[in-house]
Amino acid sequence: MSAATARPVTAEETGRRVEEVLDRLTASGDPAAAAAAEELVRSLMDFYGSGLARILHLLSAAPGQPLARLLGDELVASLLVLHELHPEDRDTRIGRALDSVQERDLHVMGFDEDSGTLRLRAAAGGGCGCGSGAGAGQAVEAALACFAPEVRAVDVQTAPPGPTLLQIGTAPTGAR
Repeated sequence: MSAATARPVTAEETGRRVEEVLDRLTASGDPAAAAAAEELVRSLMDFYGSGLARILHLLSAAPGQPLARLLGDELVASLLVLHELHPEDRDTRIGRALDSVQERDLHVMGFDEDSGTLRLRAAAGGGCGCGSGAGAGQAVEAALACFAPEVRAVDVQTAPPGPTLLQIGTAPTGAR
């Protein structure tokens, strides 16, 4: 669904539909299911409310490039992806997510459509000093959850270290 083809939905219509579903669950006689449905509705309302508040804040804070700021925001981006309204393709969104993981130098090696696995290469040591791909994988997965949820797993491979550089300084005074 794109922004141009999205069916307009009114608050009144949506409220009626939600109430009908909650009433059916309550009538089913399963109080646990009814309570879970109400909790689900509250959680979704909190999520959308936070997203809309963020949209308003970002638009009012940056008159220069509001779309770029909206697309760069994890919460707003996740709402757009959820509704298939995000204007950027998967590869661009993956790049945006990787850019948000600043501790590591990461390069996309490939994406497996079937498994949803993103293969990355991290430069040895990568800037965080840990040299481990595991920490980078967790940070990348967190960023990708918002920007590219079609990525279900991340495989980070660490590049082999380059040659050791020998530090050559000036000779101590009097050693010449």
